[in-house]
Amino acid sequence: MELLALVPEPPGWSIDWSAWKASVFQPFFAKMAATGQNPGWHGEGDVWIHTQMVCEELAAMRSFRALSKRRRQEVFLAALLHDIGKIVCTKLEDGCLISPNHTVTGAKMAREFLRNVCGPGSTQDGIEFRETVCSLIRYHSVPVHILDQKEPELKILKIAANGELMKDFTMDLLCILEEADMRGRIHEDVERSVETVRLCAGLAEELGCRKAPFSFPSPYAEHAYLSGRNLALGQDLYDDTWGEVILMSGLPGTGKDTWIREHLDGLPTVSLDVFRKEMHVLPQEPQGPVAAAAREKAKEYLRRQEPFVWNATNVTPALREKQIRLFQAYHASVRIVYLETGWGEQLLRNKNRAEAVPEEAIGRMMKNLVLPERYEAERVEWISV
Repeated sequence: MELLALVPEPPGWSIDWSAWKASVFQPFFAKMAATGQNPGWHGEGDVWIHTQMVCEELAAMRSFRALSKRRRQEVFLAALLHDIGKIVCTKLEDGCLISPNHTVTGAKMAREFLRNVCGPGSTQDGIEFRETVCSLIRYHSVPVHILDQKEPELKILKIAANGELMKDFTMDLLCILEEADMRGRIHEDVERSVETVRLCAGLAEELGCRKAPFSFPSPYAEHAYLSGRNLALGQDLYDDTWGEVILMSGLPGTGKDTWIREHLDGLPTVSLDVFRKEMHVLPQEPQGPVAAAAREKAKEYLRRQEPFVWNATNVTPALREKQIRLFQAYHASVRIVYLETGWGEQLLRNKNRAEAVPEEAIGRMMKNLVLPERYEAERVEWISV
């Protein structure tokens, strides 16, 4: 991505704002400038003013300058886009501007933009780069609110575990971004907020997950702990699962059927596409009956304790959780396999399918896409195809 050349570099560490404003990012910047913020927390003004202040603070931080070039690129892009969710989430409530869920929304917006417009591509390395940026956006507000969490240690460990999927993502990187976020504003409690961010970093250090994920004794114990079971950190568990159910995830046209044939030959498959075809239900029609029929078939395999593949798009955490809960209720271990290919290639593959999904439907799925996180199952994989 050519724009990465604009990320601040030594010796000057300057930001060429005129070049950034002339880039494909400009539509976001214009909308940020038109998005107000609560003056109680942002005396500096609109989202665009705040974003520029955050980036300037970040470029001046020694912790940022000490990072590898790649990590500097990831955290700087996250700083540029960290509040884009406010563009659509900001509203007036009781006379105050609020932006509920802007971190979740912003991560989705960034994912779609980086993948379809200017991203590093859907190579394995490119996916990890993009998702590091998106994860930083998604969780950037956690460190400053860590004391408000019901279980702060568990929250930190769950976020840090995503470093197993992205080699660059760490709690340390997240805290660097959030310190810049706190400093890049006009607010009377800036220093207190910075201290809270540093407290979060210190807690991650104590937990052994500041610069890398915590090392659990087994995938089974890791999933059990991150799911909230009452365990001591580092405690191993007897794995009482009888086998593995593989839950596929990925947009239509990614190549899930091909990957299953090539890598899971002979394993029974519960495919929602097959049920749709048999039941004469179009992809844009209500899918309740299709899902119900597929779940009944899955239960047959589960009762027999027979490993199988659940083949559907499963592009949101809620969709994945519903199936995973069913599989684990029958004491199956779950492996999530997320597949991704280039956007243009994906649309072409879908077009050439016998039962093509309308492009507008794929576009809607893309806007809601959230890659599976490490805590969701015993094993999670992201694979470029």
